[in-house]
Amino acid sequence: MRTHVTAAADMTAHTAIPAGTPCASAVVVAGLRKSYGAVQAVRGVSFTVSRGEIFALLGPNGAGKTTILEILEGFRTRDAGRVDVLGADPSDRSEGRALRERIGLVLQDIAVEPYLTVRETIARNAGYYPAPRAVGEVIDLVGLAGQQRKKVRNLSGGQKRRLDLALGLIGDPDLLFLDEPTTGFDPNARRDAWEVVRNLRGAGTTIMLTTHYMDEAQALADRVAVISDGQIVAEGTPATIGGRDTARTRIHFTLPPGWTAAGLPVEATQADGLVTVQTAEPTGTLHQLTGWALQHRTVLGQLTVDQPSLEDIYLRLTSHGTPEPRPQRSTR
Repeated sequence: MRTHVTAAADMTAHTAIPAGTPCASAVVVAGLRKSYGAVQAVRGVSFTVSRGEIFALLGPNGAGKTTILEILEGFRTRDAGRVDVLGADPSDRSEGRALRERIGLVLQDIAVEPYLTVRETIARNAGYYPAPRAVGEVIDLVGLAGQQRKKVRNLSGGQKRRLDLALGLIGDPDLLFLDEPTTGFDPNARRDAWEVVRNLRGAGTTIMLTTHYMDEAQALADRVAVISDGQIVAEGTPATIGGRDTARTRIHFTLPPGWTAAGLPVEATQADGLVTVQTAEPTGTLHQLTGWALQHRTVLGQLTVDQPSLEDIYLRLTSHGTPEPRPQRSTR
């Protein structure tokens, strides 16, 4: 399993990025490939993350996103392709320390000394960075002000995730990797964490996010890339990815007893009492339906109008993915 990277940790060496003028992007991935034996886990992946944006990498377990993140973070070497993180190759040993001081990681698994207090844990990690944020400020920022004297072993699951977030923020990073950051949070805590993330973005921090919560990606991400079977299958804003903005609108409603979808002026389906109409012209279709209802002095109950959700698009894009092998994670 990966643990929190400190400025004292080593990174694996790799061939340097080809010479050239670095672009303004915080992250550049071009033609990235990684195999485990005969299985290609990452197959020619390319994307960029602009400075100051929140970029979400979405995909099912085993699709390849963990391998991509570990390469970007310097935990794994790549087989081919270009990787540029804040102008440096994350696997270049000569660049390692300077790069580590500029990135923060919030990982899925906490790996800290259980007998230290919250404040001691954060203060210890602050010592790894040349210009960390104030410990008290970070404790307040992640909502642990009342828990700073509590030992790590006595924290709840949600409090441990808050501590994880604090450890990722203490170095005041230019680039923050958030790996399933709100797992174990209750709804209120998730909204609080989202506000922290938005404030970080507002202050200029670039954020790369992975999450299985589509509402989280919808709420936070400026852009989204979906990976399936080791390849990027779609990329765009949450509102437009996969043609979401141009997809057929769905109209749902119920009819009073004695009425069926067969009598409607538009084509519709009916299941378990719910009528569904799909249309590329929602305004005209609604006019027809409401006009029909008024003419027949009936009611379109529970009327809703929506386009496919981000989750609908995600499920469509990833329905044919195949699992990525599960190699042993580095513990550097």
